[in-house]
Amino acid sequence: MTSIEVSAPDLFSIGHSNSPADRFVALIRNAGVTAVADVRSTPFSRFFPWFSRKPLEQRLAAEGIKYLFYGEALGGRPRDQSLYRDGVADYEAMARTAEFADGLGHLQDDIGQHRVCLMCAEREPLDCHRCLLVTRALCERGLAVGHILHDGTLEPHAATEQRLIDWAATEDDLFVTGQGQRLAAAYRRRARAVAFRVPGSPGATPVVKRR
Repeated sequence: MTSIEVSAPDLFSIGHSNSPADRFVALIRNAGVTAVADVRSTPFSRFFPWFSRKPLEQRLAAEGIKYLFYGEALGGRPRDQSLYRDGVADYEAMARTAEFADGLGHLQDDIGQHRVCLMCAEREPLDCHRCLLVTRALCERGLAVGHILHDGTLEPHAATEQRLIDWAATEDDLFVTGQGQRLAAAYRRRARAVAFRVPGSPGATPVVKRR
């Protein structure tokens, strides 16, 4: 496995997916990670129990890696029902809350002390709020983020955003002027497709996520 240049991004992100515990640890250690910031609203995995909070925290501690839980402030399943639109979590509304801003502030403090990697469940960054909500907000604050992909390669967030624009490109984009507007529209469209939806709500047609 090729070592990732640790001087590049300010922090990393990863989706644990169905990785074996040893593989997951190898990926983050290869990036020089010293702390994992768990942004899952519910830090539990039924099918991959080694990623549930207690065993994960114990395994990371054995590797000398700190576990940080941010699921309450930065999770993708808000408790406030006003943060849902048609039953789908509204990332733009979530990003405007004081709780989210406070969570980002605390996370930035941790980034100043550790080599942090955001962690959620989805393998693909564009299927996950860690990218579409949290990473987007951190980049707007001037931080550089690198996504550790399932094959071990590192994708700069700018490249992830380009994939997002390519995914969202339609004839409707002809009426959207400027890269910034196209990117914002792409974020909105992707979020509506993959965000958590309240069971039984119509929401939007979800895309198939890769675990």
